[in-house]
Amino acid sequence: MRAIDAKHYLMDIALRPERIATMDAWPYSLPAVRNLGTLRFHPKVTFIVGENGSGKSTLLEAIAVAWGFNPEGGTKNFNFSTEASHSPLHEALRLGRSGRRARDGFFLRAESFYNVASEIDRLDREPWGGNRIIDSYGNTSLHAQSHGESFFALMLNRFGGKGFYVLDEPEAALSPSRQMAMLARLHQLVRKRSQFVIATHSPILMAYPDADILQIGTDGLQRIAYRDTEHYQLTRAFLEQPERMLDNLLADD
Repeated sequence: MRAIDAKHYLMDIALRPERIATMDAWPYSLPAVRNLGTLRFHPKVTFIVGENGSGKSTLLEAIAVAWGFNPEGGTKNFNFSTEASHSPLHEALRLGRSGRRARDGFFLRAESFYNVASEIDRLDREPWGGNRIIDSYGNTSLHAQSHGESFFALMLNRFGGKGFYVLDEPEAALSPSRQMAMLARLHQLVRKRSQFVIATHSPILMAYPDADILQIGTDGLQRIAYRDTEHYQLTRAFLEQPERMLDNLLADD
């Protein structure tokens, strides 16, 4: 597909080997990175799934930083740094951008969203005569809400459509009912020509029908059907026979 014809904002990514000293060092030694090749994205929603430590967050962080987002999260206008802990992977990524220009965007990473909320409060305490930043997030300090409420307020108020959104484990603070509400909001934004790349463990979120699921394994990332994911199969097995699963899990040695 030609970039000018694409419905994506981000079509694909690929490694730039000339910028990598050795593939034996982290993060290039991760299977998700070592075997990356050219990774193509769905024009609407792409889920990246895998075990803890498989490299989901590292890969998402690199995509976000290469796109121009702050490593700790936020929009392209955020430039604070609490601790520079991000990997150098973004320097070795080539982004395949389309001819479309995203008018909005945000990088949400659950582990550092507290820092984003603190930065918004700090900036709004500085007098400058304009509108408060928090007005774009629902008019209430994100610290004055529960973790889950602040996550949902972000999607409901700050995300406006025609945007590129990178979300790292957005379900971390959301109840099952809020995850379903998030699916509905995600669909609204997709219909407003938005594109999402999401790392998740949630079988609720990854059920979104108009999406690709990329699972990280020992050979890198591979597309997988929803019902073939371990997340779906384990959750279903547990809910259908919790007593049997618990007997196995809690059996004495």
